[in-house]
Amino acid sequence: MNVSKAIEQRRAVKAYDPDHRMSEPEIERLLSLAMLAPTAWNIQHWRFVVVRDPELRQQIRAAAWGQAQVTDASLLVIMTADLQAWKKEPARYFEGADDKTKDWLLTAMNQFYEGREWLQRDDAVKSCAIAAMTLMLAAQELGYDSCPMDGFDFDAVGKLINLPKDHIITMFVAIGKAAAPARPRGGKLGMSEAVVRDRFA
Repeated sequence: MNVSKAIEQRRAVKAYDPDHRMSEPEIERLLSLAMLAPTAWNIQHWRFVVVRDPELRQQIRAAAWGQAQVTDASLLVIMTADLQAWKKEPARYFEGADDKTKDWLLTAMNQFYEGREWLQRDDAVKSCAIAAMTLMLAAQELGYDSCPMDGFDFDAVGKLINLPKDHIITMFVAIGKAAAPARPRGGKLGMSEAVVRDRFA
């Protein structure tokens, strides 16, 4: 499947076959592709929490107001981000660069983020969002459906997965075999409204 087809066919599927199991190679393939997604400064903020424990999935479902895809999808990935990744052994993000370039990047990145917690968070969320989209498109190519989710109690889920204090949850991605088709597409904005040429009027 080409990229255009995957984009066109990907939908937020809510009903999944609870008996379908993904193979370990399939899961590894999906995650390895998601980890190729770009991140600010190559920080790779994302931490993919792959929830396999059935009891934990039930507890998370309760914190997601009973949404069935949490337990019925073959795979539940909680997209989390390490807000402090920018200062945790940052030289490794620039491996392969010459020393002068690496020193410049480390200094520039530190100046960019230091004291700007809002920016640390914004970039981590953006990086997770790009990785989530990559994960969903990769799933589509492999013949799986997916659903991005933010309808859950973030604090409750954080406690259930022992989320570190310097991490945040950005969303869930449920992946599996659809048991029912997605609902018809909702209204879509026209390009005349969604696309701004050069500047707002």
